[in-house]
Amino acid sequence: MAGLEEDGAEPKVPGDDPRDERAAASVADPQGDPYLRTRFAVPARPATFLRRKRLLLHLDQALTTPLTMVNGSAGAGKTLLVADWAADRKPAVAWFTTEAADQGPGMFWAYLLQALRAAGVPPPAGVGSPADASRVTHTLLARLAADLSARERPVTLVLDEYDQVRDPDIAQQLEFVLHHAGGGLRLILVTRTEPLLPLHRYRAAGELTEIRGAELAFTPQETAELLALHGLRLPLPAAGALVERTRGWAAGLRLCALAAQESPDPQTYLKEFEADRSTVADFLLAEVLKRQSPEVQDLLLRVSVLERLCPELANALTERADSEPILAGLHRENAFVEDLGHAWYRLHPLFGEILRAHLRVRAPGLEPELHRRAAHWFGRSGLLPETLGHGAAAGDWEFTAGALVDDLAIGQLFTGLRSDDLVELFSRMGPEAGSPATELVRAARDLSRCDLDHGLAHLRLAERGFAENTAPDEGADTAPDEAAARLSCALLEASAARLTGSPERAEAAAAEAERVRGRVPAHLLDKHPELTALLLTHLGSTRLWAGRFEEARAALAPAADCPGGASTALLREDALGRLALIDCLDGWAGRAERQARAAMAETERFGLPRSAGSGIGLLVLAAVAVDRDELDEAQALLDAAAESHPALRDPVREAGRALATARLHLARGDTRGALEAVEPAVTAEVVSPWAAGQSALVASAAHLAEGRPETAVRLLRAVPEDQVACAVEEARARLAAGEPGAAVELLDRTRPEDRCGPAVTVRATLVRARAAERTGDPAAARRLVARALREARRDRLRRPFLETGPWLTPLLSADPLRELAGGWLTPGAPPPPADTGPPVVVEDLSGRERDVLRRLAQMMSTEEIAADLYVSVNTVKTHLKSAYRKLGVNRRHDAVRRARERGLL
Repeated sequence: MAGLEEDGAEPKVPGDDPRDERAAASVADPQGDPYLRTRFAVPARPATFLRRKRLLLHLDQALTTPLTMVNGSAGAGKTLLVADWAADRKPAVAWFTTEAADQGPGMFWAYLLQALRAAGVPPPAGVGSPADASRVTHTLLARLAADLSARERPVTLVLDEYDQVRDPDIAQQLEFVLHHAGGGLRLILVTRTEPLLPLHRYRAAGELTEIRGAELAFTPQETAELLALHGLRLPLPAAGALVERTRGWAAGLRLCALAAQESPDPQTYLKEFEADRSTVADFLLAEVLKRQSPEVQDLLLRVSVLERLCPELANALTERADSEPILAGLHRENAFVEDLGHAWYRLHPLFGEILRAHLRVRAPGLEPELHRRAAHWFGRSGLLPETLGHGAAAGDWEFTAGALVDDLAIGQLFTGLRSDDLVELFSRMGPEAGSPATELVRAARDLSRCDLDHGLAHLRLAERGFAENTAPDEGADTAPDEAAARLSCALLEASAARLTGSPERAEAAAAEAERVRGRVPAHLLDKHPELTALLLTHLGSTRLWAGRFEEARAALAPAADCPGGASTALLREDALGRLALIDCLDGWAGRAERQARAAMAETERFGLPRSAGSGIGLLVLAAVAVDRDELDEAQALLDAAAESHPALRDPVREAGRALATARLHLARGDTRGALEAVEPAVTAEVVSPWAAGQSALVASAAHLAEGRPETAVRLLRAVPEDQVACAVEEARARLAAGEPGAAVELLDRTRPEDRCGPAVTVRATLVRARAAERTGDPAAARRLVARALREARRDRLRRPFLETGPWLTPLLSADPLRELAGGWLTPGAPPPPADTGPPVVVEDLSGRERDVLRRLAQMMSTEEIAADLYVSVNTVKTHLKSAYRKLGVNRRHDAVRRARERGLL
């Protein structure tokens, strides 16, 4: 649970430096798998490839129009045509072969960016790279388009098999980049279907080059030349007849030539060949299959259940040992077996589909067994996603659930990039699967969707099953797989404790987890950082609910620093949001805002949707906006926080939302709405002291606004005095009830200035000022108001002043208070003095110097900046000194002004 990143010897806030993520993006896709380099390579042309100059000349127009579309049916020769055209281009053409499995925008754009890098035209580091396979940020697209538009020489990009991309969002994003790239991008789409792009607009503007099926079709002359490359001689009239029957379909002609080579009378075969147009592909592929020996046919049929394969995996499915030379030979013969590199292959998708159909006819019932063998092979190889996929396809749920539990991956059902896929996969698991592992997975599935009753019922069955399978004398010698199961059970217990607001249950689960984690193999714990982060956030949340703020920080802080990149981004967002909530409850609005924005940055920088997180950060920002009297902004933030990940909803979030909503109603003068919003009780096993206190605070403020100070006092007296904000509100109510002495005495006794931040202390200071004004000490009142203004100005806390009533207005209209309030609380701030000196920057500021300057602009002290950046005070001073030198200034105020003039802030 060490810090996520390092900067020299100093720890950094999560997300400070995205360089590690950019480096990771260059070698791994958003799902953490290595990029398949073959998808960026221009496909090789076979020895029997026929170069067609008429089409190459047409493709040359691609260099003069932004968009080119090569559109034809499967096997029409689209890819090899464009590959032939692109092979000798200088500079190199960027090539990206899409896949049906990559339907998410994040995966599509990550691969597209990698294709540009592979072609030697990498985007700047600032463009970034998506981490979530399902999403991409608008910022990334805008930066990419801006980079392309600024290039002196256009980039030519080929998107092969673009028909595999069926997500309309990707089409819109691609259109955005193409449009805004100007003349910097030449896009070539190789597709079977009409792309979801405004082609009519490009046609009307003369900005579209099109090659369609009719033009791709082989002519009789080209057909004769193609057959000659296969060693077959066919007169031109006979070639014309073959073209008529096959409609010039490139793959059909090639497959027909391959089949004719095996015929004793090739010319007769070619002349007499006939097939229905809708079945020609099936017929020809069947002929290719029949060409192979029985052993090769058996191998092809069996491996057709795989998305990708290697010789060892093929051997496992065929129960033979000769797959390696067979696969290599099939690839060399261009027999629809593609080489992915690193000894991995895949079947042509159409070929694989037809093979699977043949398999079901030839060997009914064999397909599930093949999936089962594949699942066990992938399981032994440590490839969990494919293990689960094939295990589910085999219907072997005991094995599939056991693989998930043994891998310690149960936490992936709650968070990470594949949580929805895993929940959907295991939702297909029938009731007949009844092992402890299947019950544990069912429990995780239900708890991840807040189905507490069913989740706990399944968890109890799982725990009972694991206990029955454990020998009485095993004791400390728990097997690693059993330790993983017990640790997973502890995680689910902690999850249930979080959902029910039960700190005692969470502490017990954490203790059990600590007891068994030492018996879990270290590599599994390292492989799944989300499990530790989940345990910490569950524990921290229940401690927060119980009002044990410092203990909650002790659990949440390491969760906010957990490793894992995109896979644990949601957990870091949740932990940071709860840390922000603690600061907000303690009155530190500025610090809470910074923590909340850091929480939001965790999801934003990976392109994850806001609904994927807990939304706690948004609720905190809404509360801060209310204190700043930015009520429309507060409402927008509350609306954005309406959706959240089910697994991250708990009493803390529900109470936080109710309180933020109630405070917004209160700020709008809707006291009834405030009382209704704060009234619904949050279901939890224990009462939260701060939730109860904040509810009483809102209710008392509503009564006070309606002229019932005695009722307000009565509500607040039921709250323990350690609820400092409530004590300050009680003092305000006593003051309104005509008891200034009692109000000041209460503040002297609780001393909020020693325990809370400005959102509380400013209110306390204004109560003292009002008491001084009412007891005939206007000088003390002005002095106290000045102190409150200085304290509130940095965080722009307007609500405390708006809540005080009309007595404050005359004071704020006279100097020196008018100057202190001007520009942020009241209009009419005096402009800063003009600087006649040139705003020269000697050299660029470093990233850390900019971080310091941003906080300087927020009127933070050196000590606060150091705490916020997790560095020493001396380090902050060093950065400030360097920034002063580069900006040519000597003072803090001048540094901020100069940085703004230069657009650095």
